[in-house]
Amino acid sequence: MLDGRSCVVPRLFSGTCQAENEWSYMKCLLELDIKNGKRPMGIDDVEEDEPHQPRKCTKKLDSCHRVEMARISFQRQSIEAKDSVVVPPLDQETIEPLSVCQGVVGEEGALTDRLLCEKEHEGDGDLMDFGDHQSDKQQQAQPGDLSDFGVRLFDEDQLQHDDNLLNLSEQQSEGRQQQHHHGGDSSDSSSLLPRMNRDSSITCLSRCSRSDYGSLASLNRSFRNIIRSGELYQWRRLNGIMEHWIYFSCALLEWEAYDPIRQRWMHLPRMASNECFMCSDKESLAAGTELLVFGRELRSHVTYRYSLLTNSWTSGTRMNAPRCLFGSASLGEIAILAGGCDSEGHILDSAELYNSETQTWETLPRMKKPRKMSSGVFMDGKFYVIGGIGGSDSKLLTCGEEYNLQTRTWTEIPNMSPGRSSRGPEMPATAEAPPLVAVVNDELYAADYADMEVKKYDKERNVWFTIGRLPERAVSMNGWGLAFRACGDKLIVIGGPRTHGEGFIELNSWVPSEGPPRWDLLARKRSGNFVYNCAVMGC
Repeated sequence: MLDGRSCVVPRLFSGTCQAENEWSYMKCLLELDIKNGKRPMGIDDVEEDEPHQPRKCTKKLDSCHRVEMARISFQRQSIEAKDSVVVPPLDQETIEPLSVCQGVVGEEGALTDRLLCEKEHEGDGDLMDFGDHQSDKQQQAQPGDLSDFGVRLFDEDQLQHDDNLLNLSEQQSEGRQQQHHHGGDSSDSSSLLPRMNRDSSITCLSRCSRSDYGSLASLNRSFRNIIRSGELYQWRRLNGIMEHWIYFSCALLEWEAYDPIRQRWMHLPRMASNECFMCSDKESLAAGTELLVFGRELRSHVTYRYSLLTNSWTSGTRMNAPRCLFGSASLGEIAILAGGCDSEGHILDSAELYNSETQTWETLPRMKKPRKMSSGVFMDGKFYVIGGIGGSDSKLLTCGEEYNLQTRTWTEIPNMSPGRSSRGPEMPATAEAPPLVAVVNDELYAADYADMEVKKYDKERNVWFTIGRLPERAVSMNGWGLAFRACGDKLIVIGGPRTHGEGFIELNSWVPSEGPPRWDLLARKRSGNFVYNCAVMGC
């Protein structure tokens, strides 16, 4: 009768000479079942043909103090057992927490195997009924109790986070998962979903909206680890699955994000930097799951990196040739920065490629012309830098340059900049914003802030032509304060009317494939109406 439950005792009392079924320690365990109101297992239960259901530990510890007291009590009994054959009975209060954490204290005990197997026991296929933190209360939850189930799941997960003994238990679980396969199903040892191997599980999760990843990460540690590791986003990128979020800053050192799918706003943590960086010219771009913000501190250029995986800001990797006022664009996990100014104010003709997966910079061949305050886009798999200011006299450039990533060569393209016909001769070139350009479905568009028009670039004839109007409320100061970006198959205009005091910001969208510009209001938020920086993250 006790063959299945006495295997933990020989490791603890190896020096005893009594028969296993006569050990007093096992009598205490049987008494514990009776006192807890559970029917003790009898001989008839073993002889019946009914399948054996493993008992589950459902009682949570009130605090880590009880766990430590259980460990001390258990070690004291182990020491006394070495000097005496008779084991003194343990009181119920001591055994109760011990039964919960026995698998953590006894590294190679069979009770550990039983508890881990119960945690790995698969449910009936429901997404909410599996995970490495599955409890008895979760299996008994009814559909009407989903909110309470989520609270209980969060509490139990938080309790195990705070328990320092959990690390040892996880190491044991990982070791057993590498050797153990569930019989009767096709899942492997690293499966995330029941009856699926790891690759199939990741494929299913990659089809979920990234808006739901926060909820999925709260289910259990396996989901949280795979989302925070970035592996799931890499899988999505390789399979062409991408969703776009819009990041912009209407207040110094503060960033907002907007999710067009769920139509919700998110506030990013505040950037930690000094006043010199706050007041300097800043550029931004998004690559992979990172948002990079470039600026200048007192004596050098600096980069701050926001990670979607950790929701935090850190210092970014330094460029090989630090710069500001450059043109840039991203494609998947890479981004290219071209031109700009160094710390001495010299206009550069160099370019660099950033890989967000390795967080490294690669120096590219030099451009045909040095330029600053230009714009960059990816189109047809190639990088283009458009317009800008070049030369010692700060002359406005109308040409662009194409960089072929395969041949690693630059080609100059005349008249690629949309131009600014309304600019008066008295206005310096540096007073205007860089060209407001964006690419949707490999077609290049531009926003003419002066005439409030939308233009399209004809790649065959190398000319620009007007196709419609900008949103009426999209005002700017010589192009500054207005964002014009591509967001998937849409063009996005972010801006707001000029008002005294606090105003509001509007997000307008248009799908070029549906016809001439007809702008739809995506969202409106009470905020500053001057957009300092903007980037779209697709992952």
